[in-house]
Amino acid sequence: MPTSAFDDLSDRLARALTESDPGAWTAFDEAVRAELRWGRSVPAVHTWFPGDPDRRPTAVETAVALCGPDGRARGAALFVVRGFPELLPLVVVRCADWAGPVRERARSVLRAELPGLSPEAFGDLLAVALLTGGRLRGDAARTLLTGALREGPGGRVAALLGSGDRRIRRLAHRIGVERGLLSPARLAETAAADPDAVVQDLCANAVLATVRDAADGALLDPLLRSRQGRARAAGVTGLRRTGRAAEAEPFLYDRSASVRACARWVLRQTGTEPLPLYRAACAAGDGVPDDAPLGLAECGDRAVDAPALWALTGHGRPRVRASAVAGLRRLDAVRVEPLVPLLDDGSARVVRETVTALLPWADRLPADALLRRAADGHAPHVRKGALRLLAETGGTAFLEAARLLVGDPDPRLRARARRVVA
Repeated sequence: MPTSAFDDLSDRLARALTESDPGAWTAFDEAVRAELRWGRSVPAVHTWFPGDPDRRPTAVETAVALCGPDGRARGAALFVVRGFPELLPLVVVRCADWAGPVRERARSVLRAELPGLSPEAFGDLLAVALLTGGRLRGDAARTLLTGALREGPGGRVAALLGSGDRRIRRLAHRIGVERGLLSPARLAETAAADPDAVVQDLCANAVLATVRDAADGALLDPLLRSRQGRARAAGVTGLRRTGRAAEAEPFLYDRSASVRACARWVLRQTGTEPLPLYRAACAAGDGVPDDAPLGLAECGDRAVDAPALWALTGHGRPRVRASAVAGLRRLDAVRVEPLVPLLDDGSARVVRETVTALLPWADRLPADALLRRAADGHAPHVRKGALRLLAETGGTAFLEAARLLVGDPDPRLRARARRVVA
């Protein structure tokens, strides 16, 4: 093989070996095939592979032969690849080969190599198999590796629970739950802390499946303390089974709508109606929980509860004001004129909720007043809200506001304005 081509392909192979991205292997496969078909620096594989019978092909030569357009060369390379375990990701790619004999040989090689793989090497192959599994004939490698994970040593599953590949982590947790490899306590901690919603749901549902009575109540504590709304919702749902339904009341005012809904369900199952609790909370003056107004709107009555929400739009805490505006929108009780002053609120949260509530009536707002708010001198969130309302109506006022903001100090406002006037 010419030295220049060898060096270029060696660099590509080195990147595939060092990068954690399984797509590097499929990219290498495609790049090599393109070079052999259309390039001039690499001669046809059959002219140099396997080459001198007294010389073992190098890893790069074997990798190139595995990816070339000649099916006979790909098949021959599969006999050599066992001496280069680092090239097994390319064997996974070849398991979806368009040539039947190559596919079968690749699957045979992969099957033979699986028992001796380290957990790390197994994870690398699994990542490639999951990436290529959607291809035509790509399900064979995915099925083979997934089956090995389901039936192989539990330590292999445990090693993949912390994988940086989201697909692998999801699969490892799913199989860990199916095989009963994870204790309820570990499942609860994972559901409470994991950033992936799929893993949260897998583990939280598995925890709830084990909760039977008060003796299991401690399993819910990590879920109830979680920063993740999905985990808190699962924890609240489990309170009824453990005889702790009364503890659902504080979650009526949770920032997550799903948690609030679960808390209402739990309380109703034990005969407690949430609506009076919401009404009492919203009449607590300085003690109103931040999200109580929106919770009230979710189960309240417009004629009865809208006046309380209007009163709370003037509350001293911004989160309560924002929740009250969101509640008015939920109850379909928005009135334009009383909400307009909140477009100048010092809280960005309040202004965002107010703008969202007023969008259906944007054409009823005075354009000149919105233009004044869009001008420099107002807070960035006020300028942003005014531009959003003007964009809803379009027309010359919107273009004028965009021209005012092309030099705005806020980079996001400036970028949006420049897109409009460009």
